[in-house]
Amino acid sequence: MFNAQQTTLVLGGTGRTGSLVARKLIERGLSARTASRHGADVRFDWDDPTTHARALDGVDRVYLVTPVLRITYADLVSGFLDRAAEAGVRHVTYLSTHGSEQAPPEVDIRAVELDLARRGAFTHSVLRPAWVMQNFADEHVPVMNGAITVPTRGGAEAFVDATDIAAVAVETLVDPDAHAGAQYTPAGPQSLTVGEVAAVIAEVSGGPVTHNDIDVDAWIGGAVAAGLVPGDYAVMLRWLTETISSGNGSRPNDDIEKVTGRPPTTFQEFARRNAAAWTR
Repeated sequence: MFNAQQTTLVLGGTGRTGSLVARKLIERGLSARTASRHGADVRFDWDDPTTHARALDGVDRVYLVTPVLRITYADLVSGFLDRAAEAGVRHVTYLSTHGSEQAPPEVDIRAVELDLARRGAFTHSVLRPAWVMQNFADEHVPVMNGAITVPTRGGAEAFVDATDIAAVAVETLVDPDAHAGAQYTPAGPQSLTVGEVAAVIAEVSGGPVTHNDIDVDAWIGGAVAAGLVPGDYAVMLRWLTETISSGNGSRPNDDIEKVTGRPPTTFQEFARRNAAAWTR
């Protein structure tokens, strides 16, 4: 069994799920070490392997968040996992994404999953969450001029609260033996179109909100031109949005309740909790 006093390294420790995972681990009595390029307990840079050894010192478990806004990183992650094994890590929980198991093995997000599955030095769990609800309350897919602009062709998605993703991750890290080899798809309890999301936001904010179901090429081109994402990341934006527009978006399931013992957050609950994001 795992020693509950060991430390969990939380990559992306200042980010959307990582900060929540670290806080919840500490609340559960485990030591958590956040790692990021800025503002975390330790500095961690994927492109600087010298930062990896310090981050891994004394670590028993890892919450693995791969480099953001990049599509080529599997070799970097593999090298990090080699160092993790050498450092005595015994469990890794990997934050992947919905539908990654259907991606070709050479696509990096899937390649990392397959790399983990081949390793015998430590156990692992994989999380493949739906689109997070927080996208609509921050700069990812914001409400601008009364509209949410994102191409989905009316498709639906079981949007999930990042808090619920973190709660599932924490359970896998608190009791790795019980979740070794597990693959979870944290999802919300409702399949919603972005138009339906807009209606909920309109209700809590008191102002009109609509869905601008823009052409996908125009949307991607605008994001790249504005410098919001690098040019090579366009392929990922297309995959993420076309998963929904093709009718293959995530669907409600019982993974969150099965793992955490409580039902997932509804979008209405999330919107009421975050109403200030749309009323500033």
